Amino acid sequence: MSRSSIYLLLAMAGAVLPWFFFAEFFAAEGASGNFVGALFANGAAGGFTADLLISSLVFWIFLFPTARRAGVGHPWVFVVINLLIGLSCALPLFLWRLERGSRATPETATP
Repeated sequence: MSRSSIYLLLAMAGAVLPWFFFAEFFAAEGASGNFVGALFANGAAGGFTADLLISSLVFWIFLFPTARRAGVGHPWVFVVINLLIGLSCALPLFLWRLERGSRATPETATP
C-alpha cells in the first residue's frame, strides 16, 4: 500500500471515528450541552484538548508556506476541515494532497 493511500485511509478514519464520540456526547447532553466545558472536564481531557489545540496551531503555521511551495491551492480549506471535522482528518488529507502533487512535479517532492 502506498503512503498516499495510507494518508487517505487515515483521513477517512479521522473524519468518521471522532464523530462517534461526539454523537455519543450530543445524544447524552443534547445540542445545548456544555461541550467546551467537557473538553476541560478533568486533567486528562484538558491535557488532550491542549495538545490538540497546540498541534492544530502548528499545523496551520506549517500548512500555508508548505502549500505555497508545493502549489497546493486553497490551503484555508484544510483549516476549515480542521475546525469542522478535526486535525485527525485535516492533517492526513493535506499530506495526501502533497503526495499527489509531488508525483506530478518531482521538484516539490518531500522526503
